[in-house]
Amino acid sequence: MNIRPIRDESDHAAALREVSAFFDDEPLPGTPEADRFEILLTLIEAYEARQMAIAPPDPIEAIRFRMEQGGLTIKDLVPSIGKPNRVYEVLNRKRGLTIEMIRNLHRNLGIPAESLIGVSIPSKPA
Repeated sequence: MNIRPIRDESDHAAALREVSAFFDDEPLPGTPEADRFEILLTLIEAYEARQMAIAPPDPIEAIRFRMEQGGLTIKDLVPSIGKPNRVYEVLNRKRGLTIEMIRNLHRNLGIPAESLIGVSIPSKPA
């Protein structure tokens, strides 16, 4: 089984071409072809996690997305952020989020804390 690391886009494209055939005719478990398929998928996932990582969303955009998603208004953010004028200041980037606001937005509206903090938290290996 001649498998090597995926180091660049051309290696990635070649690995994708090879695994696409396995999706059309998935090999039987326990066969050398099934092992190759599984190893290639693992390599592709690792390469894509390194090279194609998605940056965390902007905290204000995360709030706006949740508002749009849930049909929320400024009034709905008051329990999490404060008076309406404070909500407007935050949404217009005139005032930053405090730790307490982040906790409240996470608890009350289910917005992931990572999105509100604006940093990515690495995923744990499976």
